[in-house]
Amino acid sequence: MSDNELGAYLRDRREALKPADVGLPDGSRRRTPGLRRSELATVAGVSVEYLTRLEQGRDRNPSVQVLVSLAEALRMTPEERVHLRFLAKVTSGAVALCPGTGLAPSRTVRPTVRALLDSLEPAPAALFNRLGEILCRTAGFERLFGPVGLLEEEYPSLIWYVFTDARARVAFPDWDRVADEQAAALKYDMGPDDPYTTELIDTLSFAAGEAFTGRMGGPSTPPRIAPVQRVVHPRAGELRLARETLDLSAGEQRLLVYLPADTATATALDLLTGRHPGGLRAVNA
Repeated sequence: MSDNELGAYLRDRREALKPADVGLPDGSRRRTPGLRRSELATVAGVSVEYLTRLEQGRDRNPSVQVLVSLAEALRMTPEERVHLRFLAKVTSGAVALCPGTGLAPSRTVRPTVRALLDSLEPAPAALFNRLGEILCRTAGFERLFGPVGLLEEEYPSLIWYVFTDARARVAFPDWDRVADEQAAALKYDMGPDDPYTTELIDTLSFAAGEAFTGRMGGPSTPPRIAPVQRVVHPRAGELRLARETLDLSAGEQRLLVYLPADTATATALDLLTGRHPGGLRAVNA
């Protein structure tokens, strides 16, 4: 990695855009591709001189507000925003999280918990750690959430999926309520001096913007869990699911089980699992 990765990345992203991409007229003939510095500076609300210093590596400590403005102006995706923030931290010399500070979120799954998950088949169920990472799940959970894009990472994160993946707004018709729950749970479960949760919050704030930060303001209160969650599956259609949560390992992990909240959902889940009707009974939620 060079000593000016941040500046190179900003310049590369600027040159990859056309004026029309950011709502500007094409103007006169250009000698170089992409946006001029003056155009990006105007859209981002920063001075041309400051943008020049960033790109040339003469300023290595841009504020979060400046980074957010540049990310918005450059039409960055959530993944690109996270990369921009990472490069900014490296360029500024910020120290990475110290493994000895705080307790790292557990990714160890006890054999007894695995056995419990096995016994829950064919119900969709999964084990989460305090950061919302999915550590282990049933085949029923994979059939339910795999097709909507939740399980594409080694340690999928439900909260990351909800706030940064456009498919989540289709999968969860009540997206606003789901987002409220996820943000409230993260804030409520955060312990004192927890650098790992702090890092997740900072990263999500940068990647998701107001959709996340607006929900993180105010006092910490227990999340309000809706009795029924609606999920739209590409094959099974809209499902109504009751949820039951069991805290494990002193709150470090939790087991979440989804059960059909009506007969139509029970039948749809049976079809997904290839079982005869009645494999999963509807519960009154």
